Formats: sequence, structure tokens, C-alpha cells
Amino acid sequence: QLQASGGGLVQPGGSLRLSCAASGFTADDYGIGWFRQAPGKAREGVSCISRSGVSTYYSDSAKGRFTISRDNAKNTVYLRISSLKPEDTAVYYCARHLYPTCGSRWYFAGYNYWGQGTLVTVSS
Repeated sequence: QLQASGGGLVQPGGSLRLSCAASGFTADDYGIGWFRQAPGKAREGVSCISRSGVSTYYSDSAKGRFTISRDNAKNTVYLRISSLKPEDTAVYYCARHLYPTCGSRWYFAGYNYWGQGTLVTVSS
């Protein structure tokens, strides 16, 4: 099971740290990805981190403002988003990759477990 949390209402320019807590399995056996779905839009991948945390990946929309990290001792993966923009408003989901790496990281088929999502709203 994956539990995403940390969303909320934030003003433009602010920051948030989302958490993805894993239970029922050892998170450090797998890569973990973050996706988001804005109102009326398709779900898109934004970031992925490998099992060890050494390799991190970001979509073009996430580069420069998103930082993914993991604390395997806590079985938790984080996504920090800074300089938030209204277009970052979305439900953010974390997902467990099929493998320790992040191959085919932006394709849903590469993941087999999904969290329930946490809503991030960026508005003044």
C-alpha cells in the first residue's frame, strides 16, 4: 500500500513537500514515481527515483522546481515542489515501479501499485 500526503492550499511562489509512505512491502526494493492529474487533464508523470536513490528523473515540467528523495529507513519517498504555480494544481499520486530502476518511467504500465493521491491547490 502507498499513502500519499502533504497536499493542501498554497499561494503561488510557495513550496510543499509531499510524502509517499509505503506499507506492506519494502519500498527500497523498487523505484517510486510521482504522477499528477490536473482538472480536466490526463495524468502525467513528473518524477521517479530509483531503488537506491542514486538515480532521479524529472519531466520537463518538473525540472528545476521539483526534487524527489527517499528515506528507505522510513519506507518513504518525498517530492518537494518549490516556486509553486497555479498550473501545478493537481492531484498528486505516487506509484511503485515494477523494478528497482525507473525504466519506461512515464508509462502507467511501468507501475503496479498506486497511492490514493493528495490534492495540491495553488491559488492566492
